[in-house]
Amino acid sequence: MTIAQQDVLALTGGVGGAKLALGLADMLAPGQLHALVNTGDDFTHLGLHISPDIDTLLYTLSGRANATLGWGLEGETWQTMAGLEALGAQTWFRLGDTDMATHLWRTQQLKAGTRLSACTTELASLLGVTSHVFPMSDDPVQTTVHTGAGDLPFQHYFVRDQCEPVVSGFSFDGISAARPNREVMRRLQQKAYGRVIICPSNPFVSIDPILQLPGLWMALRNSPAPVYVVSPIVGGKALKGPAAKMMNELGMDVSALGVARHYCARYPGLIDCFVIDQGDATMAQAIRDLGVEVALTSTVMKSRADKRELARFMLDLGGS
Repeated sequence: MTIAQQDVLALTGGVGGAKLALGLADMLAPGQLHALVNTGDDFTHLGLHISPDIDTLLYTLSGRANATLGWGLEGETWQTMAGLEALGAQTWFRLGDTDMATHLWRTQQLKAGTRLSACTTELASLLGVTSHVFPMSDDPVQTTVHTGAGDLPFQHYFVRDQCEPVVSGFSFDGISAARPNREVMRRLQQKAYGRVIICPSNPFVSIDPILQLPGLWMALRNSPAPVYVVSPIVGGKALKGPAAKMMNELGMDVSALGVARHYCARYPGLIDCFVIDQGDATMAQAIRDLGVEVALTSTVMKSRADKRELARFMLDLGGS
């Protein structure tokens, strides 16, 4: 079986990762894309289990994502939120009326004893998603952001406080006891993946929680599948989200080179090729000096065609 015929594993979280995942799904045969999704952002709100990164990916792959907001569902209504506001309830985390159905359904399934991975598989099927979508773990992991305002659960930092507190670090509560997704680990052991693509997601709060699950990044490194990373920083700016702000506050070089240094220092030997935007070509040699190959292309995804072009480039890397 050639690489082109093998499944592709994509590590993803947030809107930026979902964009490339959509391009990959467009370019691959149905079922060939396997997405391993960050669940460190998961939390309980209004008594409901919320899985923001899983839902962002499922809504994107099913064509239901709200293109204007970048999260939630297209054509959403907000009557439930209006009612809760009238009652004085906390509504800083906005849940649309149709989106609420997803969380009610998932919460009911989990309370009945269904694993998050099984819930996600069924939900993907109900939404007509043909790609395989896996939560990074069935065990709870909570991302905590350490800030000058104290330690904050990720959604409090990201949504409630609008990323304003100055960041000093991150931790992932429960990660030492969490087991990586069983199906993905099984497929890695069977050498079923032709390549692994780390999407242009936030390295600290979207990708690190996945890679730091016990045994996962070493399994990826030991797999024969090459590991390719797309930088989420272009021209010193994050295409989406607070990654650049975080890097600046952590005293890091806010650049594709800074991202490459982070991955290479934390996960030595993992990356085979680091993909950067053509506008960052001057950093290519410094990244090569870290011991990884570099590839240049346009990594900015504004249209569906852009997503497909970047996906095609990632699938062509290394030949067949």
